[in-house]
Order: sequence, then structure tokens, then C-alpha cells
Amino acid sequence: MITTHDIPCVILCGGKSSRMGEDKALLPFSSSPSLSQYQYDRLKPYFKDIYISSKTNKFDFLKNKSNNLILDKQEESSPMIALETIFEKIKSEKIFIITVDTPLVKIKSIQKIIEHSKNFDICVAETERIHNLCGLFDKSCLYQIKNMLENNIHKVGFLLKNMNTSYVSFSDESEFINLNDKNEYSKAKSLIS
Repeated sequence: MITTHDIPCVILCGGKSSRMGEDKALLPFSSSPSLSQYQYDRLKPYFKDIYISSKTNKFDFLKNKSNNLILDKQEESSPMIALETIFEKIKSEKIFIITVDTPLVKIKSIQKIIEHSKNFDICVAETERIHNLCGLFDKSCLYQIKNMLENNIHKVGFLLKNMNTSYVSFSDESEFINLNDKNEYSKAKSLIS
């Protein structure tokens, strides 16, 4: 049975979408008007609170939910800046982080990551590669994040290597597909239909 987790979830929507050629967070997906709304609606029942992290408020479905929007405190596009802003805004010890462009990650896989996160600072998914931004992050990461930003280090992989990190293995590569370009977007739409 899938339960509602007593932790918040944040969907990262602040990327440049340069390979897609347009803002992927706003592309239609499945029966939703946008990928961001699809992720928000499908994940909402499973978490105490759900938030969207972005550079700007570009989300029609959040018009009456401005408390659910976390705007990056700097203009630069960097997941590390997003993580710093998220941990400074949300007063929770643990936060589940997922990117807007991974809409096929199953709820039971998210539950598996959360179950394996005990006694770790970070717990992320791993298939043939590590999915740095699909996992549970502990507030203890904030000091390291600030230190990295002071030294102009923006790689999430560096954070994972320097914290007590657990990697949860999954065999289905297509579940963790990133919609970075039109081909991956088309593939994901066909997989969801």
C-alpha cells in the first residue's frame, strides 16, 4: 500500500530547457495542460506538502497557491541555488526532490527511495546512471551547499560525493527518462498513453 509521506516534495522547474528549445515545464503532458501541473497533481496525494521551485511564477495552476511556489533567490540557473533556496524556505528536516522532466518515475519507486533513506544525508535513484535530483535530501546538506556555492561549485554530483549518500538501484531505465529534447518528450508521451 502506498502511503502519504510526512515530508514535503519539491518539483524543480527552473532549468533553461535549452535542448528542448522551449520551456519544458510548460509543455502539455498526458491529460494535463503542462508537465509541471502533471507532476504536481500526480505527486500531491503522496506528500504532506508539495512545492514548485522555479525562477519565475509561470504557472497558471498555482494562481491561488502562491505558498506552493519557491522562487530561486538568484538569477543563475543552478540546481545548487535551487536547493539552497528550498532548504532556507522549507523548515523540514527532509525533503523529496524531483525534476519536472522525470514524469514516469513511479510512486512505488519514490516510496522505495524514502524507505532506504534512513541514516543517510541523501538517498537518490540509480539505474545505469545516478539520478542526482530524484531523491531525499536532508537539511544537513545546507552547510555543504552554501560552502559549494561560495566556491562556485554547482555540480550536484560533488554534493553527493561529499555527503553520506545512499544509491537505490532500479532496473527500468525508461522510468527515469529525462525529457531533455523533443525525441525524449515524444517517447515519454507514448509511454504514458
